[in-house]
Amino acid sequence: MNAAARDVAAPTHWVLFALDAGRYALPLAAVERIVRAAEVTPLPLAPPVVLGALDVGGRILPVFDLRQRFRLPRRPVGLNDEFVIARTATREVVLAVDGALGVVEYAAPPVATAALAPDLGHLRGIISHPDGLVLIQDLEHLLSPAESDALDGALRAAEGRRAT
Repeated sequence: MNAAARDVAAPTHWVLFALDAGRYALPLAAVERIVRAAEVTPLPLAPPVVLGALDVGGRILPVFDLRQRFRLPRRPVGLNDEFVIARTATREVVLAVDGALGVVEYAAPPVATAALAPDLGHLRGIISHPDGLVLIQDLEHLLSPAESDALDGALRAAEGRRAT
């Protein structure tokens, strides 16, 4: 088994969420909690994949627009939507989703996507679910290095405005 396949196979518990008819997942260990959607404050200078920012317990966290990243039809965050608060190696993030579908356990390893979709670095793997395929997201690669740098600058600027 190569290193990429071992990396994909490690987690067995996944948090499933929906965007339109699609099903997506994150490793349970990466998810802090799921909350009802709230008003998002615009975050000037942030990359287009960032809807804005949200104050979560005194922390300013970026809210990612997964619809934009996955090229789904855009729509405003609704009252029935949810936010998935998750961690990457370098930051906490909020993902705007249509709804959380729960936690599932899969004993079989997911199918690695590197060979299937090499241009989609934000995909970590695919698992089969009774409702169809579930695309596992890799939060570490959701942003390009340039987008990550732009987001860091936008968050620093927002913290600076908040401190004054």
